[in-house]
Amino acid sequence: MNVLYTLKEGVLGFRRARLSMTISIITITISLLILSLFGLFYRNTSTIMQSFRDRIEMEAFIDQTMGEDTYAQIGKRISDIPGVKQAVFISKQEASEIFRREFGEDINKVLDFNPLPASYKILLEPEYRNSDSARSIHRMLSAIPGIDDIIYRRALLELIEKRSRVFVLTSLIVGILLTIGAVFLVSNTIRLAIFSRRKIVTTMKLVGATRMFVRMPFVIEGLIQGLIGGALAAGILYATYAAVSRLIGPELYDFITVDPLLYPAVVATGLVLGFLGSIISIRKFIGENVM
Repeated sequence: MNVLYTLKEGVLGFRRARLSMTISIITITISLLILSLFGLFYRNTSTIMQSFRDRIEMEAFIDQTMGEDTYAQIGKRISDIPGVKQAVFISKQEASEIFRREFGEDINKVLDFNPLPASYKILLEPEYRNSDSARSIHRMLSAIPGIDDIIYRRALLELIEKRSRVFVLTSLIVGILLTIGAVFLVSNTIRLAIFSRRKIVTTMKLVGATRMFVRMPFVIEGLIQGLIGGALAAGILYATYAAVSRLIGPELYDFITVDPLLYPAVVATGLVLGFLGSIISIRKFIGENVM
């Protein structure tokens, strides 16, 4: 197979159908931009949600009728529960100090006594920071003698999980639809190229041209479309992120991040879309297996 001829025909095919090629490239660019933006939105939103998950902790209050000699035993039973990463004891005095820092009042002076119970602040293992595991741990904590009450931000945890499922489902549906649309348009553009050169293709087959020799120019056309579309999308993303970075404050940097590997990944995805589109057309309209 003449490599130079194949490359030349691929580039000439691009020039012969400029309008359809341009539309296809624009579609790939827009599809990749939207896919990338959805991916970035999902990734950064997930980071924010995970930061909330990491702050989720339980607090088990000890029955005030229990003697101080039982506190260590209660703490050991809490620590033995699967999923509990750490249990930190908060004494009555420490609880009053926390109250003073948060509310600016000394509860001992307000009420002449300290009504705040001793407690354990419980940090969960990362894989247990979900609503089902939290409910299970809550039940096991409730069964420990000497624990009067357990509180944690159950509603917030359930809300985070619900929103996470919505983000995943939405991103998946949008991604699939955009990918199908981009591949279809590339395929349609290659189909038009095949149709416009159908006589040449037929003649090449009759004189004994190999299947690869006939197909490769059309594959090159698809790859060119995908490469240009991917490069444009990556360039637009880079320029947009650079502009946004100059506008936002440093405190938001952690929530708006772009992995440098995203840009070559976008270009590579464009190449894949172009390749798939060309392969589909070749299979359907040249009437042979691709490989």
